[in-house]
Amino acid sequence: MHIQHKITEARRKRFPVTRPLPVMKSLPTMYDLPSEDPEEPGVPDLFHVSQPHLLSETFLPPDYAQNRILFACDLNLYYDIQNYGNYKRPDWFAALDVDKDEMRLSYVIWQEKVVPSIVVELLSPGTEDEDLGLTTAQKGRPPTKWDVYEKILGVPYYVTFSRHTGKFQAFELIGGKYVELHPVKGRLWLDKLKIGLGLWNGTWDGYEHIWLRCYDINNEWIPTSVEKLEQANLRAEQEKKKLEKANLRAEKEKKKAEQEKKKLEKANLRAEKEKKKAVQEKKKLEKANLRAEKEKKKAEQANLRAEQLAAKLRELGVIV
Repeated sequence: MHIQHKITEARRKRFPVTRPLPVMKSLPTMYDLPSEDPEEPGVPDLFHVSQPHLLSETFLPPDYAQNRILFACDLNLYYDIQNYGNYKRPDWFAALDVDKDEMRLSYVIWQEKVVPSIVVELLSPGTEDEDLGLTTAQKGRPPTKWDVYEKILGVPYYVTFSRHTGKFQAFELIGGKYVELHPVKGRLWLDKLKIGLGLWNGTWDGYEHIWLRCYDINNEWIPTSVEKLEQANLRAEQEKKKLEKANLRAEKEKKKAEQEKKKLEKANLRAEKEKKKAVQEKKKLEKANLRAEKEKKKAEQANLRAEQLAAKLRELGVIV
């Protein structure tokens, strides 16, 4: 007990916590249970790293906030309150409506009080039969994965995926038993989670492969954080181009308005010149009319003098 106490204290110093989860009195927590297995020092290949990463990036059920969805990859899942040495280590699982803030060392069912909503096992030659429920528990040995997920925990969805064949199988817990679901064209809708799982042929983590990823109710692949960033950059670039086009149109309209303004100013200038010219012509005409009037008066005066002179000459008998 003294040695176990030292191990526990050492683990607590190594993994300090700021928000410990509530624990049931007298039961061990994730800080008391081993989180590593010396006989299984690591994942079998890089696919077991990249594939769970893609699932964690795209598994976003619409009814849950992101900070209430816990993803776990190769994490000890403790389920047996009678035997703390019994646990499973799923390749990937997700638990809904749990506190995601805690950096867990393992997932302890009696501490979390929430069963994972989905478990995904990536098939490997050494574990394929157990992953597919083709093995039975040996006497004195822990129950199989299938028994734990189906009978003990009651995980609603259990999925297996082979990187070698590109095939995935899915099972839904119905009436306490796993019933196989049948994907259509490589896609399967998980009604309880309101999200779909499907086969996607593309590049992820630098590898081109067939991957298992999630899609939404519109049958669209849920974007990863990288894809979201690319989409945001694309939208920003499109908005930038729209703005540039709008600015170009505005500049053209501005130039057109300036040209129209200049045309109007020229037209106004011509009209002003024509107006001045008309005023000048009017003044000339008035002057001409005035001169003509003066000449007329002069002529009338001359005629009057001529008549007066003729009348006087007649009086004098000079003319008849």
